[in-house]
Amino acid sequence: MASASRTDQIRLTEVGSGLRVLTERMPDVRSATIGFWVAAGSRDEEPEVAGVSHFLEHLLFKGTDTRTAKEIADAVDAVGGEMNAFTTKEYTAFYTRLVDLDVELGLDILSDIMWSPAFRPDEIEAERQVILEEILMHEDDPSDLVHDVLHEAMFPEHPLGRQVLGDAQTISAMGRDQIHGYWASCYRPANIVVAAAGNLDHDAIVEGIDRRFAGATGGRVPDRSAPVAPPRPVLVASRPTEQAHLAVGLGAPSAHDPDRFAFSVLNQVLGGGMSSRLFQEIREKRGLVYSVYSYRCGYADTGALAVYAGTAPSRAHDVLALVHEELDRLGESGITAQELDAAKGHLRGSLALGLEDSGSRMSRLGRSQLVHGEVLPIDEVVARTDAVTLDDVRRVIDCVLASERVLGVVGPFEDTDFEKRVA
Repeated sequence: MASASRTDQIRLTEVGSGLRVLTERMPDVRSATIGFWVAAGSRDEEPEVAGVSHFLEHLLFKGTDTRTAKEIADAVDAVGGEMNAFTTKEYTAFYTRLVDLDVELGLDILSDIMWSPAFRPDEIEAERQVILEEILMHEDDPSDLVHDVLHEAMFPEHPLGRQVLGDAQTISAMGRDQIHGYWASCYRPANIVVAAAGNLDHDAIVEGIDRRFAGATGGRVPDRSAPVAPPRPVLVASRPTEQAHLAVGLGAPSAHDPDRFAFSVLNQVLGGGMSSRLFQEIREKRGLVYSVYSYRCGYADTGALAVYAGTAPSRAHDVLALVHEELDRLGESGITAQELDAAKGHLRGSLALGLEDSGSRMSRLGRSQLVHGEVLPIDEVVARTDAVTLDDVRRVIDCVLASERVLGVVGPFEDTDFEKRVA
């Protein structure tokens, strides 16, 4: 074991292979959740293999040198567990949640799929068809698709602007050697964090991971370059939908920016809940939408603040005007002390409520270590949120509103139906 550190119930050890293993002990629960977090996502793919990270997410469950896909599923189902994975633009995660007595089974299966995937040709072809169906399903969900349209407009000619799923052309053409090569390059110990939370013993987890390691050593986070091309002001995906789906985006602090805590407060005030400005003004007062909210995206070298609204096509321009009015109002007068306090209270409460099970605790460990290189104690996260001032939020507002506003739309429109709005 190369190194170890400890903070309350959270412990970190780097084993000889280079894997970082974090655990958080939760002695009052009967479950344990284990996850492998890989610092490779859709932004790390070459254009000709766009979607390979997500393809791998599927394929690792299809079998190993010693287990078939059915045997993996049978083993987890037989103990009442669950197993899943997800892919983002900057990382991919694989995890299993089990009763604490079955931790060894979880380590067995996760280690096996990570280090010894079979990549059998027939299974690749079967899963290729599944992913092609998933792409079609995504295209048929305009409330989901619009966020990809917005990213394409905000980050043109950059991997952050591509869909995580890839597209039908790249998925159809991708060969086994390309998939295996990407796995062999990215799925290396220095690029992976193992996180576990629940009723478990740290030393036993570390020993179990180290003993089962069977992959190549070394590795590094893929080279990443920041977007440089200017955004497209408007991008419309024309669809004969019953609703217009609108997404307005602005540049914002990155995942590593010290102002990310103030950014969270700003997002909460603008569109983070039922008391937010957007919800109250556009839905509650005017009844123009069923759903309206804002969200923040933080990447390694850039970020975004986005606002989504779904409305009747005939009301799209009215709703869009109201969104811009709320953004303008932020620029003119900032937020109030009352809004600041309410947002802090919401963030404190949602943090506490969101960490009541082993799965959410594991996710916090894995993502924090992979993205930030550290896991802040909960008390410190709360303290940093509580320390946010009106001036801090004002600084983030000025940063965000200084960027160009970008519009993504899915609905019965063309680009020319939306004039460029100069902020």
